[in-house]
Amino acid sequence: MTPEQLSTAIVDVLTTLSDEGALTLPDGVPTNVTVERPRSKEHGDYATNVALQLAKKAGLNPRALAEMVRERLLAGDGVTAVEIAGPGFLNITVDAGAQGKVAADIVAAGAAYGRTSTLAGQRINVEFISANPTGPLHLGHTRWAVLGDAIARVLAAAGAEVVREFYINDRGVQMNHFADSIVAAALGQPAPADGYAGAYIADLAKAVEADQPGIFALPEDERRAAVRAVGYRLQLKEQQDQLEHFQTHFDVWFSELSLHESGSVPDTLARLKDLGHVYEEDGALWMRTTDFGDDKDRVLIKSDGELTYFASDTAYYLNKRARGFGHCIYLLGADHHGYVGRLKAMAACVGDDPAETLDVLIGQMVKILQGGEELVLSKRAGTIVTLQELTEEIGVDALRYSLARYPADSPLVLDVVEITKASNDNPVHYVQYAHARTCRMIANATDLGMSLPADYDPALLDHERDGELLRALAEFPRVVASAAELREPHRIARYLEATASTFNKWYDTKECRMLPQGDEPVTPANEARLVLVHAARTVLANGLDLLGVSAPERM
Repeated sequence: MTPEQLSTAIVDVLTTLSDEGALTLPDGVPTNVTVERPRSKEHGDYATNVALQLAKKAGLNPRALAEMVRERLLAGDGVTAVEIAGPGFLNITVDAGAQGKVAADIVAAGAAYGRTSTLAGQRINVEFISANPTGPLHLGHTRWAVLGDAIARVLAAAGAEVVREFYINDRGVQMNHFADSIVAAALGQPAPADGYAGAYIADLAKAVEADQPGIFALPEDERRAAVRAVGYRLQLKEQQDQLEHFQTHFDVWFSELSLHESGSVPDTLARLKDLGHVYEEDGALWMRTTDFGDDKDRVLIKSDGELTYFASDTAYYLNKRARGFGHCIYLLGADHHGYVGRLKAMAACVGDDPAETLDVLIGQMVKILQGGEELVLSKRAGTIVTLQELTEEIGVDALRYSLARYPADSPLVLDVVEITKASNDNPVHYVQYAHARTCRMIANATDLGMSLPADYDPALLDHERDGELLRALAEFPRVVASAAELREPHRIARYLEATASTFNKWYDTKECRMLPQGDEPVTPANEARLVLVHAARTVLANGLDLLGVSAPERM
């Protein structure tokens, strides 16, 4: 019996009591009840405080309401004991057969296990990398690539329609500096004062020439635009290829320049004027964001007529809303704390409730240590550690998992040696090895002629370790839903580590052997535990997939 199934059973009990007139709730019977695993097995398999939550509304003593629920639960199927603790907590022990059936449910669901409909109907845009197409992606982008992608994965698993978006900062003078740098490298000249350095520029100059032979011989007034266009395309393609290799896929690559070319920015300014939230002062155009909690009003057009980034940000937000996204999530770097208030005020200025339509998550910086020294320089880029170099040095799985297992707002220091070693002290190795162990056990069972039974007796999974593993596996959908609701994919990683530990303890328990020993025949208990191993493999694989990490069959 899963927590969700027990929650449904309790709701059914409350509904029956209400229909019979024994329970009166002014707001009606809740549609779901919180059911949790108690810290101590002595307190049963599950616990709920539903009686404490509803007693006051029902005009009853909490323990009296708890007793009413207790009697009805015991009269139903799947529950063997219910203890009332303290002021009205219910500690519930479920029948071994009801608990054991969870394994078959997990296997039947397969890759869909853990997915819920808690966010069904929501259309969410997740923007989690904003970068110039003028150079390689760096360490900061790497962390946002992991966290943003994992957030998108858990949101989709919770039933939301999710679009992953990359915001290309392709407007501004930096694009001309980029082109001028490529030209200088091609002609053997020093990089311009405001240009880009690093070996990648020289490599890019060669690639531009190969793509468009003779391009550097064009007249100077034509050459910059031509080189800028080709360099932009090639550099952006490199970013896209690197991210795909890093298991991070974007549905939309949105050009900042397109906002201005399409007329979205003037349309946005006109809308703001109609809403009465802009004013002119000192020759500049301002948005009155202080009306909605910002610490100061924001400039949209400077006194020299130049549009600000905030004007683009506002037009971009409205563009997302016009594309049908009910909720927009931004994952920004540590130096963007000030953006939280201004973006929320901006959403309010255009008539939205930012609590309903906007989330701004701030990610902290990460340091990578190698040999006790921080990695700060790149062989190719010169001044930054690049995504490509990190994946080559550390590996996609180790890097993704290590970045995903911490909250976005947690500063990180990761040691290359620690996160790549094949040891149980390394969390990614520990979880992947547990999955590989389940695969090896299933392969060994196949060699003995065992196969996944069409039917088995779930009551045979009656050992304490069986129950612990079943309860851990049954928690997975709830963990996924919580990770999605809170935008915290690190909850998946920590769950996987705890579940891998529970599985390993089960594996080490002599009474829970899945395979017969020696010449022993295959028993129904062996078959039941084969189902349990398949269930464990399913959960570990599904959880790793939500983090964009592979689930190897051999290690």
